[in-house]
Amino acid sequence: MPIDIRPAKFEDIPSARACLDVVAREQRYLAFFEAPPLEASRSWWSAMIEKGQPFRIAHDGERVIGWCDITPIPRPAFAHNGVLGIGLLPEMRGRGIGRRLLSATIDAARRFGLERIELDVFASNERARRLYLSLGFEVEGVRRRYAKLRGAYEDSTLMSLLLT
Repeated sequence: MPIDIRPAKFEDIPSARACLDVVAREQRYLAFFEAPPLEASRSWWSAMIEKGQPFRIAHDGERVIGWCDITPIPRPAFAHNGVLGIGLLPEMRGRGIGRRLLSATIDAARRFGLERIELDVFASNERARRLYLSLGFEVEGVRRRYAKLRGAYEDSTLMSLLLT
């Protein structure tokens, strides 16, 4: 079945939240270990959809299998920046879907008027780091012992992409 990459709709939010929950429960890639409650997710993503902010999903015809959002920073001095969040169901990784999803969301960020995208990625997430580098992101620094996952410290790599 073909995978559709498209802007998120309000009716996608429950399925996107379910996808987020699967990725969060892996306790390897995100800063939280379960998805926020549905109403909190609905509030967060609904605001993004209403404002036309960059929020794309990968859909297999039945469910959301991945999401990518770039949240503008709500402070005047940083308003040209957006913070990237992305995830893909484990069984969908390694098929080029993440690249398509991220590329579409970067294009949406450019059209939205963002000039810079930033992210944190755990140092052990080599696949994601390679993807970001291949799409033009650059390493800006490392936060040592930034997270504690499954009882072990994890460094975080700071990366950014300049869109202008």
